[in-house]
Amino acid sequence: MPITNLLYIEDDPEIGEWVYANLQERGYTVTWLKSGEQAVEKAADCQLVILDVMLPGLDGFTVGGRLKQQYPELPVLMLSARTSIDDKLQGLKFADDYLTKPFHPDELAARIEVLLRRSGGSADPEPLQLKHLLVYEKENRIIDQGTNEEIVLTGKQFHIFAYLLRHLGQILTKEQIYEAVWNEPYLDGDKTLMVHIRHLREKLERDPANPEVIETIRGIGYRVRA
Repeated sequence: MPITNLLYIEDDPEIGEWVYANLQERGYTVTWLKSGEQAVEKAADCQLVILDVMLPGLDGFTVGGRLKQQYPELPVLMLSARTSIDDKLQGLKFADDYLTKPFHPDELAARIEVLLRRSGGSADPEPLQLKHLLVYEKENRIIDQGTNEEIVLTGKQFHIFAYLLRHLGQILTKEQIYEAVWNEPYLDGDKTLMVHIRHLREKLERDPANPEVIETIRGIGYRVRA
């Protein structure tokens, strides 16, 4: 069950790194492109596009028009340092919202959530049931049915758990999980993932010493069973 997938198109490396990291921490899966050439192809599995106006090659207006032609219901949020009314009106011919730079990450996140709710991409029709847990993945929400309380995960914890859920029933190696979540090569002996799994179990499991949700597959990695 995939979490919310965002396509982010931005050529500025400093802004891009900052926005990409912030959205990942909030639990989104983000595909970051530095130009618009592959935008239509990459948008196929996404629930929302964040699109900068100033891009090399195809500009954001051209890319946005192509995206809307191919995916009329896909929400597009334009980002731009341009503040003139003409630019905003041109962008809003196809974009669902328009945010000017500089912006606060909380404002970006709030606008994303509004667009997702409006498009029906921010709520799970049915939660996934795992043992004593109800997982509303698109809402980044987990309920313990035993206590009826919400379990709050950090962005990184939810990203790890969501990756395991996307491969429900499959045995995943430590390398696979680490490289998918941290987006960097796994170094043999690195304990980072193990520490995060331990903290996840402390929150998710009824008995963390005898986990039922996140299984350890000795010598390989981890698995979540349906």
